[in-house]
Amino acid sequence: MLTLRSEIDRYKKTSRMTFEEEKTECREDLILRYAPLVKYIADRMASRMPSNVSKDDLSSAGIIGLFDAIDNFDPGKGIKFETYASYRIRGAILDEIRKLDWVPRTVRRDIQDIKTAIGAFQARCGRDPEDHEISGEMGVDLETYYKMTGKASGVNMVSLDEYQGDNSETAVARIASGALSPFDEYRRNELKEVIADVLSDLQEKEQMVISLYYFDELTLKEIAQIMELTESRISQIHSKAVIMLRMKLKEYIES
Repeated sequence: MLTLRSEIDRYKKTSRMTFEEEKTECREDLILRYAPLVKYIADRMASRMPSNVSKDDLSSAGIIGLFDAIDNFDPGKGIKFETYASYRIRGAILDEIRKLDWVPRTVRRDIQDIKTAIGAFQARCGRDPEDHEISGEMGVDLETYYKMTGKASGVNMVSLDEYQGDNSETAVARIASGALSPFDEYRRNELKEVIADVLSDLQEKEQMVISLYYFDELTLKEIAQIMELTESRISQIHSKAVIMLRMKLKEYIES
């Protein structure tokens, strides 16, 4: 039985040949082996998105990420192929999500209104606002504010797999491939410190939701079960925390 490295070498070799049938056969062998990985990642990411986002579309994007991983994988870096492929698959799916026009204008407007209210309160009071203070700043009741944050949950997807500038690789893929320059390493460590500092300012429940969602990669439903709260309440907590995080990171990036 061929090893993974042998399969990848064979795929690269046939990719340079004109024999399309053999090239296609290699692709089929590799996709059959790693299709479950693509499906798992696509399903987990789809569970965080609104129902109108197609799992099939995300899976198709993940397949592209898989082949991209095969083409660029370097066993000499000492990184497992599954780890590298996972980053590439996630990056390709995130890129597809960004291309989709699935967010209603009203939701985008609500998010901007929430950001404006938070910014105004911070400037006036010198601290981060509570939920009722945000709703008061916006001139709406608390229930209306919670409905706004609930609808915004799927929009607020934060990930290190963001494309940077004209680079064709994602930030995490560059880390995995060992391609970080000393400046990249410095900026990455600085960003980690900023994120840690921002998270420390969040309320305890918000910190827990962010940790379980982004680091443990649990769904909102799973987090609700752990924290013994409703899924809608977890969605609200998540949305506010991410909006705060984005605002702080924006200040850092523009500084």
